[in-house]
Amino acid sequence: MADSSRLEILDLLSCGELCACDLLQHFSFSQPTLSHHMKVLKDNNLITSRKDGNKNLYKLNHDVLDDITSRLTLLSSSTVPCICETVEKGEC
Repeated sequence: MADSSRLEILDLLSCGELCACDLLQHFSFSQPTLSHHMKVLKDNNLITSRKDGNKNLYKLNHDVLDDITSRLTLLSSSTVPCICETVEKGEC
């Protein structure tokens, strides 16, 4: 994550669906900055959103986050040969 605020947003959303105004209360940045962070998170499929009247509600995309968690766990603990072993070093 390029910005730690995005991790904080994910942490807040781990408690359940929240509207942008609820998220914004937790931070000292502006609404446009929050919108930028939410766009980055949505573009990377880490969160989903829906409209409810004039509010945007956000929640974690658990399918994607579970997949990322599984892959990271596999990378850090697997006895399966790593793809990096096929890379020839010093060729460039």
